Amino acid sequence: MAINSTCAIVCCSNGIKKTETEDIQLLKYKLHNIFSDVKTGKFIYSYGNTISSASAKSRAEELAELFGSGISNIFDISGGDICNELLPYLDYNIISKSESVFWGYSDLTVLINAIYAKTGKAGILYQIRNIIGPCGDLQQKRICDYFKGNNNDLFDVKYNMLNGDGMKGIVVGGNIRCFLKLAGTEYFPGLYGKILLLEALSGDEAKIRTYLAQLKQLGAFDKINGIILGTFTNMEKHSTIPTVEDMVVDITDKSLPIAKTCEIGHAGNSKAVFIGKEITIE
Repeated sequence: MAINSTCAIVCCSNGIKKTETEDIQLLKYKLHNIFSDVKTGKFIYSYGNTISSASAKSRAEELAELFGSGISNIFDISGGDICNELLPYLDYNIISKSESVFWGYSDLTVLINAIYAKTGKAGILYQIRNIIGPCGDLQQKRICDYFKGNNNDLFDVKYNMLNGDGMKGIVVGGNIRCFLKLAGTEYFPGLYGKILLLEALSGDEAKIRTYLAQLKQLGAFDKINGIILGTFTNMEKHSTIPTVEDMVVDITDKSLPIAKTCEIGHAGNSKAVFIGKEITIE
């Protein structure tokens, strides 16, 4: 039986291709098995020859409307590159007063961290399309169990400490490339005392090294309480040497706690993590 709660699906980054229509219909069908009502945003599919589903202003206004509508959970099903277009147009006052929870991953790292920076409101790094992916049955069970209060397996992430004995702090970050789009803007969250989560889909050694160098030059590693490394899909697929773990240990102070997990990132079996909430890893 579906829970008595509503959700919405939106597309704040690159628009979904029309060829994926059947996948989105399947997603909505599976969400109807969890939620009593599933709303679909007006701007889902890219139009014409563009990568966008609508103008940045239109997408931002729709998102603010959903935050103000009483919908319990807003699932972004997109990814890509253009999410940061929305940031100047969002009504952060509406968002801050809302009880709606925003979910997204990859390029939505931008939006989740910007909302936290501007309002203190937490969001969830997770792609709801996982429930129609290669691990769909497992992911749908995790989602159902979470919303029905059966267990917290969706967020029960296993960590391996690479450096230090543990860490505690509010989690910020997500996809390393997308998180760095916020650097130097008013939407970049404060890093003092935080736990910095980093993961990536694409990126060879050169790209990851330059992202890490930028974080170091921002003073990030001098401010945070620790680092969580999720999956770095491309590098791990090719068993790159040095590994991301090697590079992070090398570029940071030896006293900075570092944890590694294979359960956060772009993989179909990835679990969820709150951005903007405190975590303790022991």
